[in-house]
Amino acid sequence: MITLVANNIGVDTYLWLREAVGFKKLSRTQAVKALKNSLYVVAAYADDRIVGMGRIVGDGAVICYIQDLMIHPDYQKAGVGSKLIENLVAFVESIREDNTEMMLDLMCAKGREAFYEAHGFISRPNESLGPGMIRYLNERRA
Repeated sequence: MITLVANNIGVDTYLWLREAVGFKKLSRTQAVKALKNSLYVVAAYADDRIVGMGRIVGDGAVICYIQDLMIHPDYQKAGVGSKLIENLVAFVESIREDNTEMMLDLMCAKGREAFYEAHGFISRPNESLGPGMIRYLNERRA
């Protein structure tokens, strides 16, 4: 059975899960700050073992992002991701002001589009939206 636990994940666990799924390595300082500055963090456990997690980041009013949706390889395709994403969406709905619209965005890994589309997300680019874009900042500029 999968149990979800909100806002209670340690930095070592977060770094371990990132490594287990092949995400980019973070410094410990980055990981601490990322968790601390999240609006919401939810972890999935099978018995006492963490098997997945996801975070919400953003301003909490106009736009939020799903970040770090990670499922341990041993538990992928077992419904853990769906359970986590439904929980993350419910959190954002709970903070959305009545009678307003809030954007919930994410950047998905190549090949994972169908999973997110099954949960109501739309792919970009399309006829009304351009492609998502990214810029990596990895060196100090004088």
